[in-house]
Amino acid sequence: MKLSDFDFDLPNSLIAQYPSERRIDSRLLVVEDDFIDATFSQLGEFLKPKDLLILNDTKVIPARLFGRKESGGKVEILVERLINDFQALVMIKASRVPKIGSYIVLENDKQVKVIDQASGLYKLSFGSNSILTLLNEIGHVPLPPYIERIDGKEDFVRYQTVYAKNDGAVAAPTAGLHFDEPLLSNLNSYGVNHAFVTLHVGAGTFQPVKVEDIKDHQMHSEYFEVCQETVDKIVTTKANGGRIVAVGTTAVRTLESIALQGKLSSAKGDTDIFIYPGFEFRLVDAMITNFHLPKSSLLMLVSAFIGIEKMFQIYQYAIEEKYRFFSYGDAMLLEKTLKRLY
Repeated sequence: MKLSDFDFDLPNSLIAQYPSERRIDSRLLVVEDDFIDATFSQLGEFLKPKDLLILNDTKVIPARLFGRKESGGKVEILVERLINDFQALVMIKASRVPKIGSYIVLENDKQVKVIDQASGLYKLSFGSNSILTLLNEIGHVPLPPYIERIDGKEDFVRYQTVYAKNDGAVAAPTAGLHFDEPLLSNLNSYGVNHAFVTLHVGAGTFQPVKVEDIKDHQMHSEYFEVCQETVDKIVTTKANGGRIVAVGTTAVRTLESIALQGKLSSAKGDTDIFIYPGFEFRLVDAMITNFHLPKSSLLMLVSAFIGIEKMFQIYQYAIEEKYRFFSYGDAMLLEKTLKRLY
């Protein structure tokens, strides 16, 4: 398939720049035989007892830093991955790229050293400074590039799920932003349980697919973990006839990564799974997801799940009905109709 097969025109006015007043106030497009317009607060009306929600509990770190080179030139740093407490792989934006061995002075006057560069990423040493401590002191929320404003205090709360636990993401698992604690509690009372996986979303999630033949696209690698408790809940849900409902594309990618290993078991490591039309889903029966960018790998994943023709019907309807798109936008609930393999 060609990259151009996944293009569509989106009015800029539909790109959400701010979150809804309350998390559950976001709109929810439920895709069944017909399209149903709802709000996220009504999610329980479209789920079933015995369903299992899979939530990504990664925590967004304030990964954007500002500083200056020793020459005085301005530098913007985006932490892509923590190597350990004192070193990280980062993207650097500057008028001239920094030299290996040079120092960058941050806003609090602490210095970091550029120690290596490969594949577009720089390796920085933060010396004796704990990276997470420093980020929590002076870091900025790494809002995606299509949110055309500087981050504010509200973003430290709203660009984070209410169940975020494990530090490491530089982008939010945005389908989870619509949940609040009362909704999760109400769903649990109704018989809809939930379990957690971790996938640390990288900045690569915003990188465009650049090859015309999408089969040649190489996905960025991201770290994931799935514990045995979650595996046990998945197995029990399947045995009881319930559905596995993945909250977001990151949960989908995590689940399908462990499914490809054969026998289901706890796992952790890196995944670069690329899901596009023709992929056979083994675990996920339904998914909640936001509306994605044209020509993006996320849009290709959705197309693989429900079919590219259906995907375009949904997106055309969403545009006509003025649903809000991308990270702070609205959500949809999709169910896979093809026979599952597990």
